[in-house]
Amino acid sequence: MSPLFFLATLCLGVVSAIPMHDPSLDAEWHEWKTRHGKTYSMHEEGQKRAVWEDNRRVIEMHNEDYAKGVHDFSMEMNAFGDLTNTEFRELMTGFQSMGSKEVEDLFQEPLLGDVPKFVDWRDHGYVTPVKNQGQCGACWAFSATGSLEGQMFRKTGRLVSLSEQNLVDCSWSYGSSGCDGGLMEHAFQYVKDNRGLDTRASYAYEARNGPCRYNPKYSAANVTGYVKIPVSEAALLNAVATVGPISVGIDSHHYSFRFYSGGMYYESRCSSSDLDHAVLVVGYGEESDGKKYWLVKNSWGAGWGMNGYIKMARDRNNNCGIATYAIYPTV
Repeated sequence: MSPLFFLATLCLGVVSAIPMHDPSLDAEWHEWKTRHGKTYSMHEEGQKRAVWEDNRRVIEMHNEDYAKGVHDFSMEMNAFGDLTNTEFRELMTGFQSMGSKEVEDLFQEPLLGDVPKFVDWRDHGYVTPVKNQGQCGACWAFSATGSLEGQMFRKTGRLVSLSEQNLVDCSWSYGSSGCDGGLMEHAFQYVKDNRGLDTRASYAYEARNGPCRYNPKYSAANVTGYVKIPVSEAALLNAVATVGPISVGIDSHHYSFRFYSGGMYYESRCSSSDLDHAVLVVGYGEESDGKKYWLVKNSWGAGWGMNGYIKMARDRNNNCGIATYAIYPTV
């Protein structure tokens, strides 16, 4: 039976003393604020600047080691630079468990020969463009629509972007908490019982909780059930190779993930059980040096990572728990 997960959000205090700033970074700070549309009150400015400088130092130190070959991936400053790790987890993740329902089905690995060495479902029309959850912990909804979009394409030959806001607003009675988190199986159960999910074009994303406005006239997907994959990277590989994009939970709370910019992501401090974020595995592959990876679609916009994607280390002891909670809907 799959383990249960819970993400408890904590409100920690901010820096109380007025921090000292590095004046040599003034121009860079103002350029960063302009680029990302950041404006602060006089009270906020000093605190946000201090957090930004701390994050900048972490990135700089990591990239110095990356240049020496210590790490296989680089980091860069992005729109999250003014958030503490606690603030970031509250705003930008949202994978949690509120009591797993009975498993409807368990993935049965097909009796196949060798699976392909490389799979990228983007090349076959299964994957919509990268989306952005904004400051709303609705990663679970984006992961769920991603795998459902792929399965609907497999069934109909048409790729239609589905509404995360529909899930955020309407699946509360199934255990989801909108922008405060949820679980993909709850999303799939809602769509099954509701007998439909609206398109994104008809039910636009707002990055906040709202009243349920589902309209069956605009439904573009249905679900007959969902399948959980055993906790095994080999089983996940078989599922990705034969089914399509798969929804997964991961441990993303490290600075290295938040500021990832490219390369093969491996984090030795990652947990395989303390999962806090939901993403979509859209493929896998192997680098020229033999290092294997999962190709993962995130929901933090195309400005994060590799145009919204990350290569996560594969076959390295379930790093970051990528195979711990894996699921896809049946249609």
